[in-house]
Amino acid sequence: MCRRLAPFLALAVAVAACKSSGPKRTFESPAEEDYVFGVEDLKAENFPEAQRLFERVRNKYPYSKYASLSELRLADLRYDQGRYVEAAEAYQTFVKLHPNHPEIDYAAWRAALSRWEDAPSDFFAFPPVYERDLAQVALAREALEAFIKKYPDSTYAPEARKLLAKAKGVLAERDWYAARFYRDRGKWQGAANRLERILKDYPGSDKEPEALYQLAEMYLKLGERFRAQQALQQLVVRHPESKLKAPAEKLLADVRTPPK
Repeated sequence: MCRRLAPFLALAVAVAACKSSGPKRTFESPAEEDYVFGVEDLKAENFPEAQRLFERVRNKYPYSKYASLSELRLADLRYDQGRYVEAAEAYQTFVKLHPNHPEIDYAAWRAALSRWEDAPSDFFAFPPVYERDLAQVALAREALEAFIKKYPDSTYAPEARKLLAKAKGVLAERDWYAARFYRDRGKWQGAANRLERILKDYPGSDKEPEALYQLAEMYLKLGERFRAQQALQQLVVRHPESKLKAPAEKLLADVRTPPK
């Protein structure tokens, strides 16, 4: 027990020493002082003390600008502790209560990120995808889409778009499994239907390039050369960085060549 507590006691002593040593700070108000020290405790992962200070600012100085900042940092505290559902709710509450706050896009982004972090981390392990509960991934997708729609120019938008593509890819796995099931059994139309659903329901997913390529192959199996050509053209235009671009261009050239 003592050994487990020792690192935390040492950390608390170090933080206290930092607060008391060095040049004397000046603050514009007691609210600012508590907030600044709360931020230091949060960075040092001294969560109980950080929570105490932020809650004191929020409750004792409700009309200070540091009250709303403390609310946001309390959400950060929950996130840093891995309490992602609570963090998401706290960020969402902040967004509703402070729609014009300078850090509103940060709060909205972290709400979406918390939903993603709350989802299980072993998506690509067992059990197979068709047996998994993907409810949390669906929530993350909704939150990320809402964030990108409302804050498309936010500094957090590029990372949000990357996570959204991953979330869509995970959700597309069920249809991907079904498409492979039909393809392996020579059921070309069934495979094509599932691939079409992936492209329709999860646009921009990380599965899209391969889904387009395989859809072109299924169309060719079905004798639909024009639709195969359309799928390949979409792959080349939408995903110029994909490793499938070169094979798609080669297959596209073959498809455009009239059959003898």
